[in-house]
Amino acid sequence: MRRLATATFICAIAAGSSAGAQTPPTQGALPGAQPKPVATQPIRPGVQAPADTANAMSQAERLALQSDLAWVGQYNGAITGDVSERMVNAIKEYQKLKGGKPTGVLNPQERAVLADTARRKQEGVGWKLVTEPTSGARLGIPTKLVPQQTSDANGSKWTSPTGTVQVVLSRRKEANPTTAALADREKKEPGRTVDYSVVKPDFFVLSGLQNLKKFYIRGTFKGDEVRILTILYDQATENTVEPVVIAMSSAFTAFPAAALAAQPAPRRSVDYGTGVIVSQDGAIIADREVTDACVAITIPGFGPAERIAEDKERGLALLRVYGPRGLKPLALSGGAAKSAIEIVGIADPQSQGGSAAISIVKTQLVGEAALAPAPGLGFSGAAALDGDGKFAGIALLKPAVVAGAASVPAAQAVLVNADATRAFLAAHGVKPDGSSLDARAATVRVICVRK
Repeated sequence: MRRLATATFICAIAAGSSAGAQTPPTQGALPGAQPKPVATQPIRPGVQAPADTANAMSQAERLALQSDLAWVGQYNGAITGDVSERMVNAIKEYQKLKGGKPTGVLNPQERAVLADTARRKQEGVGWKLVTEPTSGARLGIPTKLVPQQTSDANGSKWTSPTGTVQVVLSRRKEANPTTAALADREKKEPGRTVDYSVVKPDFFVLSGLQNLKKFYIRGTFKGDEVRILTILYDQATENTVEPVVIAMSSAFTAFPAAALAAQPAPRRSVDYGTGVIVSQDGAIIADREVTDACVAITIPGFGPAERIAEDKERGLALLRVYGPRGLKPLALSGGAAKSAIEIVGIADPQSQGGSAAISIVKTQLVGEAALAPAPGLGFSGAAALDGDGKFAGIALLKPAVVAGAASVPAAQAVLVNADATRAFLAAHGVKPDGSSLDARAATVRVICVRK
């Protein structure tokens, strides 16, 4: 563009000089006098600042750019899509790393190489952005490194099969928290040696050694809700995990914006729950949400199932399998909800290394229907037993709806009591005929496949 403008300017001067040579002298000018030279400056087009170029991009493009820069180790800020000096400097550092000119603006070739590099790194660790089920917090998880997940009312934990890498998102209520006080408490955890510490008014970061593992902590709060991301990993895995830690820290959004967090979490393409056999002719009671909008419902060991009824108010669903023999339905009479509750269910495959083992979770009935702590994913639809081992109802997990800390629900699991369960079955012509108190024998996994 500059060359074109300069060439145009030169041609204009030359044309002007030629025209002047053929024009007779102006009246009053002395013969042979030279015209007085006029100083001129070429007009240079304005240069757009890197920040202005970034602001002209769409929000989605800026989010992707920040994420890719984090994956190549150049950006360690929050991935929000907001333009900042840190983001521009990260682009310049990446350009210098690649031997290019640090302009702060990636050309198409540079952007393509960056995206491809980040993609390959993400695929290598199974990177996924997830919504933590109990809090609504958003974070990135390297699912190939930490495939096993457990959740309760206090947060979620992801671990490797051998425990060499652990990711924990914890949440708690605390009166008048400050980042300084929270950081100080974390520093004093037994066996923890801090070698890096940053404490800001709205967040804190700590890293160092905890016994024989390296750790990284990022914590924050909103109102009286404290949320802390902790990453632990063996020193032998340092080369693999540390680049991912940067991306996890950048992707961690403890309190998503209300408009985003208030939306229900997207449904899984394959969902897992627990069902309870209630009659010898194949009636199974399950969670309505787990079995909603399924193209296929399967009960492992018994084959396909049909959903024949639902109770939107209570959240129950009635399934039926056809042709099975030797079913052992659970006795649904005689129990009553008491403070101590045992939930017999099958945890999500990710929480138990892909297996389908039946397990028991101890919890407490709080008020009329809340269960605390909530059982993990996969237990929704499981039988709840009272202290005498008798049927007390069905446990259902409820998805968190977060629109700021003030609206975080107090309970993430509820109990549909035995009377309500029996009434639902009676309304749809099902007569429970179980006589066994063996809840394990009546427990099945429910698999829903969606489009």
